[in-house]
Amino acid sequence: MAEKTFIARTSGLKMKDYVGYAMIDVAGCLIFSLVTTLLQKYYTDVLHMSPLFIMMMFIVARVWDAINDPIMGRIADTLPPGKYGRYRPWILYASVPLALTGVLMFVKLPGMGEANHIGLTCVYATVTYILFGMVYTVLQIPYGSLASVVTTDAHERSKLSVFRSIGAALGSIPVLLIASFAYAKRLDAAGNEVIGENGKVITDLQYKPVLMGVIIMAICCAVLLIIAFLLNQERVKTKPQPKEKGNTLRIVKTILKNRAFLSISLISMLLLAGQMFTQSFYTYLFNDYFHANWMNLAAQACTYSPMLIFMFFLPKRTSKVGKKEYCSTGVALAAIANLLLFFLRGMNPSLLMWVFLLLCLVSGFGLTTLVMQLWAMVTDAIDDIEVKTGVREDGTAYSVFNFFRKFGQILAAVCVNGALLAMNYKYEKGAVQTLENLKSMYDLATLIPAIMFGIMALFLFVYYPLSHKRVAELQEQKEKALKESYEQQKIDI
Repeated sequence: MAEKTFIARTSGLKMKDYVGYAMIDVAGCLIFSLVTTLLQKYYTDVLHMSPLFIMMMFIVARVWDAINDPIMGRIADTLPPGKYGRYRPWILYASVPLALTGVLMFVKLPGMGEANHIGLTCVYATVTYILFGMVYTVLQIPYGSLASVVTTDAHERSKLSVFRSIGAALGSIPVLLIASFAYAKRLDAAGNEVIGENGKVITDLQYKPVLMGVIIMAICCAVLLIIAFLLNQERVKTKPQPKEKGNTLRIVKTILKNRAFLSISLISMLLLAGQMFTQSFYTYLFNDYFHANWMNLAAQACTYSPMLIFMFFLPKRTSKVGKKEYCSTGVALAAIANLLLFFLRGMNPSLLMWVFLLLCLVSGFGLTTLVMQLWAMVTDAIDDIEVKTGVREDGTAYSVFNFFRKFGQILAAVCVNGALLAMNYKYEKGAVQTLENLKSMYDLATLIPAIMFGIMALFLFVYYPLSHKRVAELQEQKEKALKESYEQQKIDI
């Protein structure tokens, strides 16, 4: 009987492994979706914080991440692996703290939201938001690195990426129930409904339903992370490497010189920025422009429902056609769909809402190709670094990748709050938006993602180098790299 290859000896995933891996992103996105979808509107409409301050707060938090992320990456790479592996234990460590910080962001202390307590409001919001970001990093960087030690087989990594994307989609659904139903009609002093300039009844986000929903999601997050810790397994057992002075900077430079890694990092940055912008800004658009908060849930369904179709054949199709080839076409389709929405802005809003959802579905089909293969493409890029340079530091690589994604959050924050400032959004208690404001809101809600997705498509078509042929060559070179690492006692199998 022929001896198994090193890739075969470090693969062989079962359904339990895929579900356990996906469950981490289900749990993480239960909390992260609160930030991408609800937190911005909670800050403006419940705490009555200025969009300018929110934008500056988000930027400061991301600047801190520039220090925090690499530290976490080096900790994960250099600490001696324990009984449960190098990256897997961090899933357990982050479970309860992530749930707690998620709730704290939505706790409204007495006086918060009132004009005479704006200082307390801003300080509390800043501290809890930064604390959440630090805990989320503790989960996300080891989670990203985990794929490299769970399996070394390219096809299994592609399936892991699909399952992770499905997990993220499932984790993002519950917040939409809050975004759709935690509203009440605004009443004046006499108990009459308040009508806006467009003739629609104004509705306001309610604090208590939001907090109750957040608490339930946080509890589910902690429980799911504990279960995910039990289900995952590290098949490549890395050994601690000797620490050298200046080694971190050298490794980061090596990583950033790799064209595949740099391009997929920039693409991911724009993808996250586009997703966060639409998820956050759509809550304003659906509430203030369409006056149909149920569209939050409907738009998300249109965006993510294509996964139910792609999950059955996308890994096989990309293994035959190529990830780059498939994803570049899909992202271009998403850009065109959003651009069409911009040009349809003069349509009657009652009809436009249905066209809007239809083109959200088209955009969803396009983006899903990249969303479901992104994490496999990152691992391909890290493989490319390893075979070219001999450097394999997954935690550090994912900390750099995560930093680009954090920069994507900055870009989203600037776009969301910049758009609110540009349209002169009125966030004061009892404010009413003008018709001119609402027209500007629609234009910005459609044009900004169209531009972001168009740039992503250009990067994929022109700059990203890992074609189908090149990935196949990487698998052969990866087998040699695994053999050398095993013989040099850098890993156990």
